[in-house]
Amino acid sequence: MTNSPASPSPIRAAVSTTVRPVRRADRALLWHLRSVLPRLSDERGDVPGWVLITLMTAGLVLLIWGLAGPALSTVFEQAISRVSAI
Repeated sequence: MTNSPASPSPIRAAVSTTVRPVRRADRALLWHLRSVLPRLSDERGDVPGWVLITLMTAGLVLLIWGLAGPALSTVFEQAISRVSAI
């Protein structure tokens, strides 16, 4: 089986058409990661920001619990009594 230089083998043609887009996608992914990773590493030392977020979240939980606690307890007790009655 001889192949002339003008007609490449079907396997080689298939590989060249599928490998090139993958290489382009890999290059695009690497370029994106190189641009994003430095920004991610810059935020690792943002301890005051994370402390503020944690304190604000705890404050919101306490506020919601204080306002809706009795209503949520009533709903929970009604649900338990309905399940227990079955």
